[in-house]
Amino acid sequence: MRLGLVLTEAANGLRRNASMVVSVVLVTFISLTFVGTAILMQMQIGQMKDYWYDRAQVAVYMCTDISGSSNENCVGGEANEEQLAAVKAELDGPTLSPFIKKFYFEDHDQAYENFQKQFKDNPVSAYVTPDQLNQTYWVNLKDVTQADVLVESLSALPGVEAVTDQRSYLDQIFAVLNAASFTAIAIAAIMLVAAALLIATTIRLSAYSRRRELGIMRLVGASNRFIQTPFILEGIFAALIGSLLAGGAIWAIVHFFIQGWLKDRLQLTSFVTESSALVVAPILLLVGIVLAAFSANFAITRYLKV
Repeated sequence: MRLGLVLTEAANGLRRNASMVVSVVLVTFISLTFVGTAILMQMQIGQMKDYWYDRAQVAVYMCTDISGSSNENCVGGEANEEQLAAVKAELDGPTLSPFIKKFYFEDHDQAYENFQKQFKDNPVSAYVTPDQLNQTYWVNLKDVTQADVLVESLSALPGVEAVTDQRSYLDQIFAVLNAASFTAIAIAAIMLVAAALLIATTIRLSAYSRRRELGIMRLVGASNRFIQTPFILEGIFAALIGSLLAGGAIWAIVHFFIQGWLKDRLQLTSFVTESSALVVAPILLLVGIVLAAFSANFAITRYLKV
């Protein structure tokens, strides 16, 4: 009977404050959707790092006729056959070969062909000739974190214009993605504060509308915990609905946008799947319930002390 009475009181409170409950549901839904999006973005960044860092190469760019005299390795103009052979010997040698998984050489014609494919819709492609593009040794490492070994060993060789670790380009991309993720986290934090304040306000209004009933319950000896519980359940119920909606929105984003649309158009990387959304959903549910419980408990406790 005691549990039934508590649930009845909670149901009455939800019915009396239906508009405020809807507001709590919507604010909780929006704020937790931002939280879920931020978590998904971090998952996606981590997955992309694993995917691309494993494929990151070290590029050994050989000198061309237009490399310029500012690079002391290129004072003789384009790298000659002896210089190309010297770099290949270093890559095959006992010092560097333990770090290398494989490498291949790209000459002017191959570089030009790849350039034309990559920039086929760019007007600049019409002005580029094969001899302007570097001949390059592309190196895949066993451990991409050891790229500095190749950079230090090959950068000073005659005929080598530059040795570049592709991870430096990836780091710039991931820095932008991380900034976007942190922005989403900041917005989510603000929305969560708004949700907490709205839940607290809703509970205080609900208590105020039932102040005569609360006075009678006090007179008959009802404990504070018995009085507070229905109000806390009201907040938890509203937040629970918002959390479920947020979890559904995150799953829909992954299923319809990422897997259903984005994956077909960007096939150069891996993306988070529905299983990732199913990991995020319980987190949102827990955050919503805890947020509502603390906010409602704080609000009704303060009200009963007034």
